[in-house]
Order: sequence, then structure tokens, then C-alpha cells
Amino acid sequence: MAKVIEGLYYAETHEYVRVEDNYGYIGITDYAQHALGTVVYVDMPEVDDEVTAEEEFGAVESVKAASDLIAPISGTVVEVNDALSDNPELLNSDPYGQWIIKVEMSDPAELEKLHSAADYAALCNEQ
Repeated sequence: MAKVIEGLYYAETHEYVRVEDNYGYIGITDYAQHALGTVVYVDMPEVDDEVTAEEEFGAVESVKAASDLIAPISGTVVEVNDALSDNPELLNSDPYGQWIIKVEMSDPAELEKLHSAADYAALCNEQ
């Protein structure tokens, strides 16, 4: 069973958001990295790019497949995880510690549309 962490917000597309103040750290869930297999490349937006909830902001490529990254929240990218450029497989070993982008949220109310840990775990068990 995939690891799910309390206190995060989860999208049905298997991205998570960890919130600190008005910032959201967006990454892929443990379920997503298991489904993808060994990650070999992460396509990320640039700092100052705008991301929109429910729209693509990048992609993750693995030895098995490529998967679009869908923004769970809207906002401005203030930081990207540069470590993933040289070591994309970090998403496999520590998906919750290795976020992909840090976003200044433009509408924190969007978090209410995302799943709790319990709801997301139930969703994963159904798939």
C-alpha cells in the first residue's frame, strides 16, 4: 500500500500540496512514484511562471511512462527543486521530502477542493 501522510492535501491526479504560510509545496505522491517506476526526468516550470489549478505545469518521465503534472492549486512559482534536475530518481526514494515546485498561492480556498489523507488513501485503494 502506498504511503499517505497526514496534514497534506491530495489531488485525484496524485499530486500533493504541503502548505506553509501562503506557500504550497507541490510534489507527486508515493502512489504516483510507484506507478511510474524509476523516474528519469522531471520537466518543471520556471520561477515566476503562473500555474493554474487543474492544468498541466510539467511532466515526470520514467523508464515505463511519462505523466503530466497537474497543478492542485493556482499561484506563482517562487522556487523549483533544482536537485531533481540532476537526480530525478529522488522522487522515488523520498516523494514527500522532494517537492517539485514551491508556489505562492493565489487562492488558498482551492485547498478545500483537495482530498484529506484518509480520503486519498481510500481513493488509492480503489484504483
